[in-house]
Parts: sequence; C-alpha cells; structure tokens
Amino acid sequence: MLVKDLPYQRYTLESAKEAFAVFEAEMDRARTADDIVKAREGFRRAIVAYQTAASLANCRFTLDTRDEFYNAEMAYYDETGPLFTELFTAYGKRMLAAPFRDELERRISPRLFRLWEMSEKSFSPVITEDMQEENSLTTAYSKFMSEMVFTFRGERMPLSRLRGYLEDSDREVRRAAAQAIDAGLSANKDQLDDYYDRLVHVRDRMAKKMGYDNFVTLGYYRMNRLDYNADMVASFRKNVAQDLVPAVVKLKQEAAWRLGIPSIAFYDNDVYTDGEAPCPIPDTAGIFAAAREMYRDMNPEIGAFMDSMLQTGAFDVEAREGKWGGGYCTSFPAFEQTFILANFNGSSGDIDVITHEFGHALAMNYVFRNGDTELDVGGMETAECHSMSMEFLCWPYMEKFFGKNADKYRYKHLLSALTFIPYGVMVDEFQHAVYTDPTMTPAQRDALWLSLEQKYRPYMNYEGLPYLGQGTRWQYQMHIYESPFYYIDYCLAQTVALGFLAASRKDYAGTLEKYLAFSRQGGSAGFEELVCGAGLASPFRPGALKQICDTAVGIADSLAKTL
Repeated sequence: MLVKDLPYQRYTLESAKEAFAVFEAEMDRARTADDIVKAREGFRRAIVAYQTAASLANCRFTLDTRDEFYNAEMAYYDETGPLFTELFTAYGKRMLAAPFRDELERRISPRLFRLWEMSEKSFSPVITEDMQEENSLTTAYSKFMSEMVFTFRGERMPLSRLRGYLEDSDREVRRAAAQAIDAGLSANKDQLDDYYDRLVHVRDRMAKKMGYDNFVTLGYYRMNRLDYNADMVASFRKNVAQDLVPAVVKLKQEAAWRLGIPSIAFYDNDVYTDGEAPCPIPDTAGIFAAAREMYRDMNPEIGAFMDSMLQTGAFDVEAREGKWGGGYCTSFPAFEQTFILANFNGSSGDIDVITHEFGHALAMNYVFRNGDTELDVGGMETAECHSMSMEFLCWPYMEKFFGKNADKYRYKHLLSALTFIPYGVMVDEFQHAVYTDPTMTPAQRDALWLSLEQKYRPYMNYEGLPYLGQGTRWQYQMHIYESPFYYIDYCLAQTVALGFLAASRKDYAGTLEKYLAFSRQGGSAGFEELVCGAGLASPFRPGALKQICDTAVGIADSLAKTL
C-alpha cells in the first residue's frame, strides 16, 4: 500500500484506557511468567496503535501545516498525549512490580526494565497540564517556522529552500541569501523569543514540580539516557574544545585561503573549495534512480529495502510553502512502514538526506523484523549512528550523484562532519546553561550564544548580518525549541560515523557487515557495547576524540590532493 493511502483513524484515550483495564485484569490473574508476557503483548498492541495514529497525524501535519483536519488531530494529541503517557507509565510500573523479575528480564530485556524505571522518573500526573502546554507551544512553533517565508531576489520561499543558496559557488549569492535569512528572522524576533521564553519556563516548572533542581535532570530522563549522563557529556564537550576546535580552526583557515577570502563569514561556512560547488547532477528522479542502483550494489538486502520504500512512495522531498522545514525519518509501526520527509534545494545536502535518513529507515525496518518496538532502535545517539554512518558508507558511489566533483563532495562532506561537532556541542552547552538559569532574558541568551561562538567557532564572523551578529543563529535550530538535549546525540554519533569511515577505507565489505550487525541489534544493547562490538572507540574514551580527529584530517589531506 502507498504511504499516502495508509488509513488514518484517531486512536482515542478511551481505547487506551480499555486496553489498560484488560492488561491490569490479566496481570492480576497472572500466575506464571508466561501469563505476564502474554498480558504485556496485549497492551503493546495498544501502544503500537497509538504510536501509529500519532505518527500519521504528525506526518500529514508536517506535509502541510495549513491542513485544517490534521491541525485538529495534532491539537488532540497535544492535549491527550500526557494522559496517554500517564497510562503507559502505569503499565511500566506494573511490569516493574511483577513477580518472576529475573525470568522476565531474560525473556524480554533488562534494558526494558531500565526504561520503565526511567519513565517513572520523567512523568507525574502533577505535570499533565504543563505537558499539554508544552505540546501546544511546540506545535505552534513548528507551524510558525513552516509557514514563515523569506524574500530572496524578488521571490518568496521557505527557509528550507533558501538555505540551499548558502552553498552556492558565488559568494555574492551566498551573502544575499544570508542577508535574506537575517532580515526574515529579524522581522519575527519578538515571536521567536516569546515561543522560547514560554517553552523554557514551562519545562522548568515541570522539573520543579517533580522535585528536580532544574529541567536538565528531567530532560535527560525524558531522553531515556540509559548509557551516559550530564557529567560525561560535559567531559565530551571539554574534549571537543581541547582536541577538535584547534584542528577545525586550521581547516577553516585553509578553506579561506582556497576561497581567496580573508576569513570565514557565516555565509562561507558550508563552502570549502573554490570553483564549481559539488551539487547533484541528476534531477530528483535521477537521484532516486541512482540511489536505487547504489543500494542494490552495496548489499542485496539493503537494495531490496530501498526498492520497497520506492514502491510504497515512502519519500516526500519537495520543498514548498507550508511544509515543515527540516528532514526526518519516521515510522508507522502498525503497518511496519517507514517514511522520509525532506526538502530538496539542489545542494549536496539532498544526497545527505538520501543516505542519512535512509540509514534511520533501515534500522527501523530491522526492529519491525526482529526487534521490540518498545526498545526501538535504541537511544537517539544510537539512532544517529545508523544514519550518519550510512552517509560515509555511501562514499564509494558518489560519482553517481556528483560525477567529476565526487571527491569535492567527499572533501566537503568530511570537513562538514568535523566542523559540525563543535557546533553541535555549542547547541548542547547553550541548552544546559539556559535550563540551569531559566530566568535569562532574550538578550542574555543571545550574549551566551555569542560567547559560545567564540569558544567553539572562533573563526566565524557575521559581517553584514546585523541580526545574526547579535547572537541569534540558534533561533532557527529547531531542535532547541522542539527537542531539548537531543543535539548532543548527533555529536556522539558523528564520532562513531567517522570511525566507520576510517575502517571502511581499509576493509569496506567487513565494515559494512559490522555496520549491519550494529543496526540489527536495535535497542537490545547499550551504546558503548554496540560501538566497541563494531571494533570502534567509544566517544567517551580518553583520547578517542583526538585519534578520530587526526585520522579524519589525514583522510581530508589525501582528498585535498585530488581537488
């Protein structure tokens, strides 16, 4: 069945309550571990039904945020979501209190029991109204960003399309695009600040109602961080500043020299070589045809899955007004179907989508086939390993997309990965500081961002961009509003992906098999266990980041000789 034809029906809170009542009755009657497993399987079907309906509603809302029907459905899930969470938390509590714990952990997974314990720490009925407010604000912000239009060279366009011009080979085009972004954000400053103020305050209020000092603790619990904590993340950020930032600064200086400019401005940040930019040669249909050939050649199993996604119309990549401006991969578990939303803009990022989001989809498909939907693909740091590593495993096929500029793309892709990590930890440190001191004013938040720019991106300047130069770049990083504390997962995963890249250049076939083994395990193993099992260094290991950085710079230097 085509994704566009998947039937949608609202999953009601009343249906979930009925399923929970059946579950509780079965748990009360349970006399063996088998009885408990059976009771759990029954309620899992209710969870899957809810997840599928909510995911379909969200997907169709993001495809057109002006659609009245799906606006109403999103309002329903925003309102009832915390009440569903209350039921699902109660289900976890019953499982935690069940007899035969040792046998159940062996038959189900000890990690599931840890997830249920974390759920208890992240929810209480006392924060239900606050969660409803947070959901409503997040949806309103997403809708606001999706419908915001910018004027560039006399044409109105969404931010997702405009950002493609920041990779143009003509510096004046890039500058004009940045100025259009600057003007558009400046015109909406009050609304952007208001959304974030209200989100910070409601999240802080929830944390304090639950007895935590601030939202940082609650935020980590909500992210289901089983394998690392805030102290480990702080140490990782410190290592980035110490071991990676100096190398990135040097690489940016070299890029400025190649471009013939004195320093890197904001609108130069995505460009690393002069001359023709590495943009996809095929049109959209050609990109998909080349991707199909690539995945079939890479591995028959991977190729068959790509074929199935194309056959079901599981992609929407056209940038248009009213469409959510980012990219994501989601799933509809009741149908065992994945879906990818993107916004093609003619830049090399279009190929990153076909590789990155497809890595997510492949891992989700393994969960449908052999995993547990509650464990899912693992934590978000593990999920991003699936996607970011797939980007690099597609390197041998880049001629299909870029022709003679394939090495230019590989060079840009690698340096973008390295320079992303300092930016990513900057986003993370910004959020830690904001939620530790939720009384910050908008001006103080902007000043904080500027100070972090100096710490992590000292090469960057915002000449000719008065609004962004005030420290407001964070306002269109939608994760900051929508998914607090998610962004560090990209950074951790990027280091793992660079490890897969280095290994693949020595033994591609063996590395691909290790990647697939990593992906097939889903959430059944911990992050560091998965990484080390693939023969890679954990990002938290002392010295690992410097080693990864040195190896990546060596690969970049070898690629530079071919440009």
